[in-house]
Amino acid sequence: MTRLLLRRLAQSLLVLLAMSLVIQALMGLMPGDPIDLMIAGDPRLTPDDAARLKDLYGLNRSWGERWLRWLAQAVQGDLGYSRLYGLPVITALTPALGHTLLLMGTALTLSWLVALPLGLLAARFPGGWLDGAAATLALTSVSLPVFWSGLMLSALFAVTLGWLPAGGLGPPDATAADRLRHLILPAATLALAGVGPILRHLRAALLTEAQRPYLRTARAKGCGPWRVLLVHQARNALLPVVTLIGLELGGMLSGALVTETVFAWPGMGRLIYESVMGNDFNLALSGLMLATLTTLAGSILADLLQAGLDPRGRR
Repeated sequence: MTRLLLRRLAQSLLVLLAMSLVIQALMGLMPGDPIDLMIAGDPRLTPDDAARLKDLYGLNRSWGERWLRWLAQAVQGDLGYSRLYGLPVITALTPALGHTLLLMGTALTLSWLVALPLGLLAARFPGGWLDGAAATLALTSVSLPVFWSGLMLSALFAVTLGWLPAGGLGPPDATAADRLRHLILPAATLALAGVGPILRHLRAALLTEAQRPYLRTARAKGCGPWRVLLVHQARNALLPVVTLIGLELGGMLSGALVTETVFAWPGMGRLIYESVMGNDFNLALSGLMLATLTTLAGSILADLLQAGLDPRGRR
């Protein structure tokens, strides 16, 4: 297990290094100069001020030199300065990261809480009405665009019924219960998008495992149907399903951009979008690298879970 973890960490480090180079190169091709935008917005800036700012942000160097400079500073824990927010990048990223992790963690938990029992019931009674309901929910989940389901949920529960707030995070002095009310709609939107893939993979894996010889042996020894399903069948069926964790984290992070825009949720998605549109290179690069790191962390977690469920993976 330790060797697996070390190997995956080394691979992830190489991926992060390559991604930082690619992202820096792509941002170097973006049109516009943030300092020129600052000069256009504030005519009091002199050419000397512009030259000093370009040197400060490294805009008078090639994108390769900017990447090496950023990499050297990042190793020391310095991610640079955000032009849009007038703050160090780490200070600007921290609250947005916390909000996105809260949203993603809640949505991922909800999707698994819904998909896991439905998948087990659908496999326990294949062809029944529960199986049909689970298939309908899975098809709906993978078919509906995130922005459309978010708008429909907001129109129903916020506008028509008035039960929940339409968006935002609430005032700074909001209570925990008020923050929870603001979290329900965006988390439900992301959870609805995540239920379908988990449910479909779990049901298919359970039905495949149902034909294995070891399950016939378990039944012949007197194991009841629920014991066979939960103790023997589910453990092996979960092996291909846990690989979805890494994909779910990456998919939810990309879906969070749309969801955070629909519900005005101040998370990483909106922050990255605003930094890219505002030519805030330091903030955009750090935000995109953090998104890559989240996806890689989910992939490593899936590998560790697989190794824990399957003894063969520990070797």
